[in-house]
Amino acid sequence: MKNLFKLLMVLLATSSFVAADDGSTAKARMVVLTDIEADPDDTQSLVRLLLYANSIDIEAIVATTSVHQKNRVAPESIQRVIDAYGKVQPNLLKHEPGFPTADAFHKLVTKGLPLYGMNGVGDGMDSPGSDRIIELLDRDDERPLWISVWGGPNTLAQSLHKLRKTRPGEDVKRLVKKLRVYTISDQDDSGIWLRNEFPDLQYVVSPGRYERSTWGAINQVVEGIDNTTISNTWLANHIQQGHGPLGAEYPDVAWGVEGDTPAFLGLIPNGLNVSERPDFGGWGGRYELGQPSDDEIQVGREVQGGVPILAETRPIWGNASDTYRPRLFHDQKRAEKPSDETFTGNRVTLWRWRDDFQNDFAARMDWCTANYEDANHPPVPALAHAETLNVKSGEQFRLDAWGTTDPDGDSLSYTWMYYPEAGSTPLDLDIGQSPENVYQVTRTAPKLDQPETMHFILKVTDRGMPRLTRYKRVIVTVQP
Repeated sequence: MKNLFKLLMVLLATSSFVAADDGSTAKARMVVLTDIEADPDDTQSLVRLLLYANSIDIEAIVATTSVHQKNRVAPESIQRVIDAYGKVQPNLLKHEPGFPTADAFHKLVTKGLPLYGMNGVGDGMDSPGSDRIIELLDRDDERPLWISVWGGPNTLAQSLHKLRKTRPGEDVKRLVKKLRVYTISDQDDSGIWLRNEFPDLQYVVSPGRYERSTWGAINQVVEGIDNTTISNTWLANHIQQGHGPLGAEYPDVAWGVEGDTPAFLGLIPNGLNVSERPDFGGWGGRYELGQPSDDEIQVGREVQGGVPILAETRPIWGNASDTYRPRLFHDQKRAEKPSDETFTGNRVTLWRWRDDFQNDFAARMDWCTANYEDANHPPVPALAHAETLNVKSGEQFRLDAWGTTDPDGDSLSYTWMYYPEAGSTPLDLDIGQSPENVYQVTRTAPKLDQPETMHFILKVTDRGMPRLTRYKRVIVTVQP
């Protein structure tokens, strides 16, 4: 029975990947709940998000409260950033199509109640924001609706409270299954209520105190790596100054830079992210489905600001751990080699991609003012084979990035990364890793006695300024 279960998981991994990353999947639908003005990082994250407005269907931006801002909502601050976006939107269209107008975005801004947590949930506690979420769930759209929670989630809690009061049970269950929630920890007491009251609600969160969060990796200074791209100097040069009115709206760091951005990084289509599989890993980190223990999340303590940490009563998408060796440039002989230093932990799942997504942000900020020929644009990876392969134990197989191009004609660097944590094989396999930095490599399938999956990430980086990266994920199913 155990082997049958593993086989089903292997098949699920492959089929989910094909559905989510075959190049024809529609953009993700997303609602933002933001306690903007509680911390400058919400404004920072909003500036970045608008630069990806052609890649994600942003269907509402809701001003909310949180434990850090209990009795105020600030939709006017959202509108101010959108005004700045409107001034650069025509120039963004020179680089990629699909950026909505500022007028269209202004209509998407709404608000929750200026009440904290469960004080704002119950009969008579509806708000324009909670009603908007219900409206979006009722739309004839089969795509999941992601709720990107940058503060407290009580506006979503009120939506589900009202649905449960006013709709048949089966209808509520159907609508809840359309939801996908990613919260930046628990910033009010409605988060645990949502998880307990709606056990079918798909929920990505790092419960407990902020220091154990995965999202905190976005601004963590890691000893032993280059942290330049989260420095205040880098932000001033690449984001804030000389990049038009939207960059000028990006405030200085107060606590930590862009703590809310991981709540949408995993929805950006880049060839790596597979939004329906948090366990595959991507720009927003990697998460595993499980029920954390009381000791693990320190039940009985409080999240920063005073949110009580309560026991989790069912599985959630929570912290996962990666082991990672950064790739380093070498001036002689092989151009790129893995570092001698190894890093392990849940935050590694996010910061391992940090330079890639920071450079991507910087390039898009350039798009606000530069003509097409004066800016950089991401490469377009390609494969000479399918994105899913089936091989036999002990068999050699080829991974080939033939056909990869760059819209600016830039020189390209290739890296084939084995991502063991995303698959089901043991972590210490000898698959013939050398070299990794060529467009075509040969690997050897391990000898196994049951079907297993292996994930290989093609990372293609151009030599434009800033250097931009895109990916292809190949899932190899090894049959005994």
